[in-house]
Amino acid sequence: MPLITLISLTDPGLALAERLREFLTDAEHLHRPQPFQGLVRERFLAGHRLILIGAVGIAVRTLAPVLRDKYQDPAVLVLDEHGRFVVPILSGHEGGANEWARQVSEWLGAQAVITGAQRYTQPLLVAGLGCNRGCPLQPLLALIDQTLIRHGLQRSELRALASIELKQDELGLHQLAETLQVPIHFYSAAALNEYGDRLSRKSEIVFRETGCYGVAEAAALAHAERLIHHQYLAELIIPKQKNADATLAIARVYVNL
Repeated sequence: MPLITLISLTDPGLALAERLREFLTDAEHLHRPQPFQGLVRERFLAGHRLILIGAVGIAVRTLAPVLRDKYQDPAVLVLDEHGRFVVPILSGHEGGANEWARQVSEWLGAQAVITGAQRYTQPLLVAGLGCNRGCPLQPLLALIDQTLIRHGLQRSELRALASIELKQDELGLHQLAETLQVPIHFYSAAALNEYGDRLSRKSEIVFRETGCYGVAEAAALAHAERLIHHQYLAELIIPKQKNADATLAIARVYVNL
């Protein structure tokens, strides 16, 4: 997934960048970098998605000499130092800046200012699952149905299921995928550990048993982002739910139509 660099120039901008890092946990933060233009252009050319907290004019003048085209340039957002507005200025559609602006503005309680032609978006939902060894179909299906009903969702809205490779031979999971008529995908513990900082809670017990800090939430996020080729971040709309036999989480990501 492309790296993210936050650039702040003022004290209020520094405070906003620190807030943003709670949401963008893996982001790099540069405060008043020197030499400013050189470092920002270096990150941009390396493919980093950028968030500049400052004036649009500064961003334009800094990046203008290194722009290529909308298929190669990474997404760039500009925020005012008080976090009231989020403006995608480069790669709105192809680079995912428009949708990224919506996600950032929703998290901040800000206004996304999107000036390009709007495309319709469709939400994709992925259910991540963990289960006890030999778990049969019925507890899995019951957990899915109870959770969906409680959150006003339907089976037909699920695009895929995901779990850890350790569960690849679980007949119940494959029967669940067949019942729901969706594919199921399995990820290594190392791949799921990339999402450790985005889990609602890390479990040392799960880590000792599986090699990752959470299966259901991490698997849901991992596969949702792969559905759209890591263009932007998936969000965990239903954190880990469980019954005596299984765990479940649901992640959402949007795709442009």
